[in-house]
Amino acid sequence: MANSRITAVGLSLVMASLWPAAQAAQVPADTQLHPVQEIVRGNGSEPASLDPQKVEGTTGSAITKDLFEGLVQQDNDGNIIPAQATHWDISGGNKVFTFHLRDGIKWSNGATVTADDFVFGFQRAVDPKTASRYAWYLEIATVANAAAIVRGEMPADSLGVEALDDKTFRVTLEKPVPYFVRMLAHQNTFPAPKKVIEAYGDQWTRPENMVTNGAYTLSQWVVNEKIILKRSPTYWDDAKTVINQVSMLAIPSANTELARYKAGEIDMTLTIPLEHFKSLQQSLPDDIRTSPYLSTYYYEFNTKVAPYDDPRVRKALSLAINREAMTKYVLGQGQKPAYGFTPEAVNGFTPPVLDYATWTQEERLAEAKRLMSEAGYGPGKKSLLINLLYNTSESHKKIAIVVAQLWKPLGVQVRLENQEWKTFLDTRNQGRFEVARAGWSGDYNEASTMLDILLTTHGQNKGKWSNAEYDQLMADSRLIEDDAERAKLYTRAEEIMAAEAPVIPVYQGVISRLVKTYVGGYPMNNVENTIYSKNLYIIKH
Repeated sequence: MANSRITAVGLSLVMASLWPAAQAAQVPADTQLHPVQEIVRGNGSEPASLDPQKVEGTTGSAITKDLFEGLVQQDNDGNIIPAQATHWDISGGNKVFTFHLRDGIKWSNGATVTADDFVFGFQRAVDPKTASRYAWYLEIATVANAAAIVRGEMPADSLGVEALDDKTFRVTLEKPVPYFVRMLAHQNTFPAPKKVIEAYGDQWTRPENMVTNGAYTLSQWVVNEKIILKRSPTYWDDAKTVINQVSMLAIPSANTELARYKAGEIDMTLTIPLEHFKSLQQSLPDDIRTSPYLSTYYYEFNTKVAPYDDPRVRKALSLAINREAMTKYVLGQGQKPAYGFTPEAVNGFTPPVLDYATWTQEERLAEAKRLMSEAGYGPGKKSLLINLLYNTSESHKKIAIVVAQLWKPLGVQVRLENQEWKTFLDTRNQGRFEVARAGWSGDYNEASTMLDILLTTHGQNKGKWSNAEYDQLMADSRLIEDDAERAKLYTRAEEIMAAEAPVIPVYQGVISRLVKTYVGGYPMNNVENTIYSKNLYIIKH
C-alpha cells in the first residue's frame, strides 16, 4: 500500500500533490442517475453508541464513518487518502506527525473545524471519564502519555497532541510506529465538537443535538428500528456527494433482512444467511457481492475461570473443531479455515503454517482427547459442561450448535446462551462468561491490528490471557521499520498463541452481502469493509 512507503524513515514532508484526490462518488459519464438518491442498508444489531470515541463494533462504526470524518480516510481499495487534512509532515525520528487541515471544513452547525477539535477528540478517546472501550487504541499507537492517562495516572490534557494553530494539528509518539497514519481512518481518532458535548453531555448524540463534520447528519434515530442520515450541506466535498439520504436498519435476523431485501425494502444487506447462499447464487447471482475481509471469527476463553485457565483444555477444545468441514459445509461462502489469528487478507503478511494445521482431523482429535485426559477430563474422569455465549444471529447459533457437536467426542456437554448485542457486549466486558463467540475485524491493514488484541493490557482482551514473551514481541515490533523483519516477530507471536490457545480461531472471514444492481460505487476491494455512503450512487431503474 502506498501509505506504508509514505511513512518510511527519511521522508520529512508529504505534499498534497503526492496523493490522489479525496474519494467521492465516481459516476461514469454515460450513467443515468435515478431521480431519488436514497439508499436503505441493513445494519445488523442496534449500535450501542454513535459517539465516535465510544463506538464498539461494526454496526456503530458503519454509521459514524458517514457522520464524521478524520484526518484521513480510505479509498475503495482500502488505501489511505487525505480527508480533513491535506498533507502532513513527519519528523523527530518518525515520531512527530504534523497534519495540515484543509480549507473550508465545517461542522454541521456551520462552525469551522479546527485543530483544537482534533485535540479534544484524541483526549476524549483516552480520558477515563469517557469510558471508551477503545481507549487502548491510542495507547497501542504509543501517543505520548496515552498509557498513563488510560490508567488514571495523568490528566487527559497531558496527551501528546497539540494545536499549533487553527489549521495545524500535531501528534507526538513515544515510539516510531511505522503504520501510524493507517490507524487514523478509525473513528476513535475523529474530531469532537467540544461545546456541543459540554452542553448536552451523553445526550449530544440525539438527532436534535448532534453536530457532525462528515458527509451526513443524524436526522432520526428510532431505537431497534432505524437510523436515518441526511446529506450535510456544510461538508467540504458535498458537491461530489450523490446520495441524499441513508437509512440504516437495525435487523439482527439475517433471514428477516433477506425477506425485506426480496420485498424491495432494502438496497444492501449486511450479510447473507448461510442456509440461503447456494439458492441465492441461482436466483439472484448478480446481486451477490463477495470479497475478502480482514477478519477472524473465533471463540474466546475466560482464562481466569477454571478449567479454561489450563492451556491443555483450551488446546484440546481448539483441536477438536473441524475447520475444513465448518467452512465447506456450514459456511460455504468462501471463508477459509483459521488456524492462526491473522487472516491472509492482511497486507504484506503471510501467516505462518502452524504444526497442527498440517495434521488430519483424526490426528487433531486424537491429540485433543489425550490433552483432555491429561487435564483430568473425559471417559471415566470428570465431565465438563461448557456455557457457550453468543449474540443473537442465526449464523452464530448454527455455528455454535456444530461446535457443540464437535466437542462431544471429548466428553464435553455444551449449554448455549444467547444474548442480544448490547447485553452480550456488557457480559464479555465484565468477564461474566466461560467461552464466548467473538470476531475481530482489523481497524487498519497491518498484522498488529489483529495480534494486538491479545496483549495483556488490551481493552479487547476479554479473556484476560497474559504472556510476557508475547507482549514483548509486540512491543518490539513497533520499533521495526522493515515489513519483512517485523513479520518475523508476528510469526513468533502466532506460534505462542497457537501453543497457549487463549482463543480458538475458526475461520477467516469474507464479506458476502446482497446489493441491488442499481447501486453504483460499491467497493469490492476494501478488505476492511469500509463503505462510505458518499461514494455510492443510485442508477436509474
